[in-house]
Amino acid sequence: MITPEILSALAIGFFGSAHCIGMCGPIAIALPYPSSNVSVFILGRIVYNLGRLTTYSFIGAIFGLLGSRLIIAGFQQTITITVGVIIILFVLTPMKYKSKFYQHKLVQKISSPIKTSIAELFKQGTVPAMFLIGLLNGLLPCGLVYVAIAGAISSGDAISGMIFMVLFGLGTFPAMFAATIFGRFINLNLRKKISKAIPSLTLILAILFILRGLALGIPYISPKISAQTLSQTEMECHPQ
Repeated sequence: MITPEILSALAIGFFGSAHCIGMCGPIAIALPYPSSNVSVFILGRIVYNLGRLTTYSFIGAIFGLLGSRLIIAGFQQTITITVGVIIILFVLTPMKYKSKFYQHKLVQKISSPIKTSIAELFKQGTVPAMFLIGLLNGLLPCGLVYVAIAGAISSGDAISGMIFMVLFGLGTFPAMFAATIFGRFINLNLRKKISKAIPSLTLILAILFILRGLALGIPYISPKISAQTLSQTEMECHPQ
């Protein structure tokens, strides 16, 4: 079921779009031209983003299913508040330590084959290749995606987790699509300004998560989690 909490995924994706441009922008901007035809060019960019959304949907289903057990145990609010605090700590952590994470051998071992496959698909330069690039792009290490996964975990079930991640992807769609179309014309100074805005926008995400966990009764931002809802969820997972 689509709840106000799940719809907040749109806000997470939208406000985090600057982070997407900073992390995945180089791939999006460098996408090959499958044809000189303008329609095919635009189609390739749309297909690339649909590839990202497809990967996000599968990730959301998996983590939504895993998270359903945590919700039954009564950890939903604790999870969301904890995630918000972790995000704040991540923003305040000096860049040199963040770089060490992305340069860690395990992270590199996971991301290197993906990047190699993306490079091979770039050489093909076809519309189907664009979709596959998007699929693989969705698997690359990304802090914002991890934030969205935390939201999928607290969503309740596999379907809700999938919807959460799809809505998150749709939230990032406008900025990422614009980057694939106009990215080549964005100058270095503007990119630096976008990069500087990322920490502030990430802090907004952290505050949204903490507010969600506090369940203050604010529609879409901090909806109440009723005892009745938790009871119904428990009955669904533990049928008599």
